[in-house]
Amino acid sequence: MFIDKEPRGVFFLIDNKSFYASCEAVQRGFNPLKVPLVVMSEEKNTNGGLILATSPEAKRLFHLKANVSRKRDLPQDPRLWVVPPRMNLYIQRNLQINQIFTEFAAEADVWPYSIDESIVDMTHSWRLFGNSPRQVARIIQKTVRQKLGLYTTVGIGDNPLQAKIALDVYAKHTADFIGEIHYETVPEKIWSIQNLTDVWGIGKRTAKHLNRLHIHTMNDLAHANPYLLKQEMGIIGEQLFATAWGIDRSKVSQRPVTKSASLGNSQVLPYDYADSHAIETVIKEIGEQVAARLRHHHKLAGCLSLSIGFSYAAAATDGRSGFHHELRINPTNCDREIIKPLLQLFRQDWDGQAVRNIAVYSSQLSDDNHQQLDLFTAPQRQIQAEKLNRVIDQIHQKFGFTKLVYATSLTAGGTAIERAKLVGGHNGGNAYE
Repeated sequence: MFIDKEPRGVFFLIDNKSFYASCEAVQRGFNPLKVPLVVMSEEKNTNGGLILATSPEAKRLFHLKANVSRKRDLPQDPRLWVVPPRMNLYIQRNLQINQIFTEFAAEADVWPYSIDESIVDMTHSWRLFGNSPRQVARIIQKTVRQKLGLYTTVGIGDNPLQAKIALDVYAKHTADFIGEIHYETVPEKIWSIQNLTDVWGIGKRTAKHLNRLHIHTMNDLAHANPYLLKQEMGIIGEQLFATAWGIDRSKVSQRPVTKSASLGNSQVLPYDYADSHAIETVIKEIGEQVAARLRHHHKLAGCLSLSIGFSYAAAATDGRSGFHHELRINPTNCDREIIKPLLQLFRQDWDGQAVRNIAVYSSQLSDDNHQQLDLFTAPQRQIQAEKLNRVIDQIHQKFGFTKLVYATSLTAGGTAIERAKLVGGHNGGNAYE
């Protein structure tokens, strides 16, 4: 078989079970698996409140789902704990958990995949801790549970892909929260999957495309014509065929290199903005934030993009969900030179629609090792503006963003002060509360 020539290792995909909810449960002295608890986002940031995380007991008792159920779905039951998010706490726990993983594998072999999942290459170290990979996985689970009070699920495979499928499809439903897939068990473990969207990398649109090719299960996919898949779907078709056979040649220690870097920020507004001054205030605030990020990374932007998302009602009336424009500019990281073209992009296409989403991104980045002077502006004025931006950055870094803001951020439409309190779009909270 051709799979005999495929590279093999021992990989763990480790997930922190119901991570946000579990962190909150432990902080309150509860067993994360036994207390009914949900983490509810702020109403003003998610249009009424969205459940970000649910404990296993909350799912069992009340059938609540994270990122689907909303505040209106909450039962009036005194047993249910409803708590606000504390992103700083979750980030701190993520760092602590990954530090535990480095006790079992080299730091280069630990890859935080998301805030609640990590890939660990145990190929070279598992024999130091047990007689089998599964036994080592149990030791890691017990170590995390003992030190942090959190439960983890582990997918084990000959490569990261197999470990991911083992985690998603099997580990979360076993008594010890461990699942395994190896090349020898691919027919049993992967080909038996009936729902294509249960597999990592296959979304609803991809599944519908496969269905049109008369592919409805992983067994169908594994035995499809790979040349037809490539013809119909390009390189994605080849990758899907490899997935069905459990093939993955990626290496955790080799970090991916981004070909085209960009820096940006986006925001979902707390309510529908219909006033041009209020909308432009937020565009200015986000533009200033992007400019500050560029300076922090010592980069200049040669291209800016602005995306405006309309409210549901405005989108239904207009026939568009919003608009997106890009503009090449002279390389800069100056607030004024960033904001001016953004406002120009907004004004050329906005016609009074209510706005709910704003995103600003910079691309075509270059190193900030010089200052490009504008022939139409006095050189001394440009140099002073650059120095002012640097001083403002230093004040923000030392005392916090809210200690020095533009007056427009204090107006009714301003969001910068409130946004500065958020982490990942949600309340940062105090990790030590």
